[in-house]
Amino acid sequence: MTSPSDQQLMEKIKQLKQDKSVYIIAHYYQRDEVQDIADFTGDSFGMALAARNSPRDTILVAGVDFMAESAVILCPNKTILTPEPLATCPMANSIDVSDVLAYKRQQPDALVVSYVNTPAAIKAVSDVCVTSSNAVRIIQKLPPETRIFFIPDENLGRYVAAKLGREFDYFPSFCPIHAAVTAQNIRMLKAEHPDAEVMVHPECSPSVIELADYVGSTSGMVNHAIETARTPLIIGTECGIRHKIKQLCPDKELILADPGLLCPNMKSITLEKILNSLLEMQTQVTVPEDIRIRAAVALEKMIELAS
Repeated sequence: MTSPSDQQLMEKIKQLKQDKSVYIIAHYYQRDEVQDIADFTGDSFGMALAARNSPRDTILVAGVDFMAESAVILCPNKTILTPEPLATCPMANSIDVSDVLAYKRQQPDALVVSYVNTPAAIKAVSDVCVTSSNAVRIIQKLPPETRIFFIPDENLGRYVAAKLGREFDYFPSFCPIHAAVTAQNIRMLKAEHPDAEVMVHPECSPSVIELADYVGSTSGMVNHAIETARTPLIIGTECGIRHKIKQLCPDKELILADPGLLCPNMKSITLEKILNSLLEMQTQVTVPEDIRIRAAVALEKMIELAS
């Protein structure tokens, strides 16, 4: 239930984005009320495409910093705003450019496949980017004999490698939210709800993925929730996704795999911050042009191979 104060803020934001011709894109992990004022809500890949195809020249990104950077990389002639410059991703920040360059020196013929959940500087030293929704499809199109360095999420990399029957090299890093989902929790919930269907994100551990009925990206999980006839649904990803699924599937019972699945960085974006961002047209996100040009190659390659 939206509070009267939030409703007032939402009306002000809706009016301001019209007056100032601002297109708002938000991730599924955002607060419910933030998703409700967005022009587009989706996963990282969907947000990147939405930014590139935006009908307006100013885009406000309700997501963490690498998402706003991706919009800058793909839309050099558009103004990209973030309502919270400190919203970031610990997994994305776990790897440094020096780690990638050191690997390249040891394996000069290998391809660096970078999860889109990375800073612009990492994308700039990558051969191609992927998201959880398209990683299998993209890597399937890469030469099968080529060595792959998958960065930075090891769980996603292992999931993709298993699907394709290939061996990758990994960077030892995990999403702290998805790493909190345990096989023990899933088993307990399945025992309590024997008719439930388990949906998990591929950033979860292999032991959790083994217990799932469906494994997919956030957009994939939303679509699967619509298509499946089963209920309840046990959800192994950040709690924000429940809002969109509940809107589209109001009759289905949704159970979070762990009550602690909340990303503090995503939830640091509020209606108040979005309103201030629109009022001041701040904070503008920038990427150094030399990095932007090189990162754009990896992102555009992702879009090309995902089609």
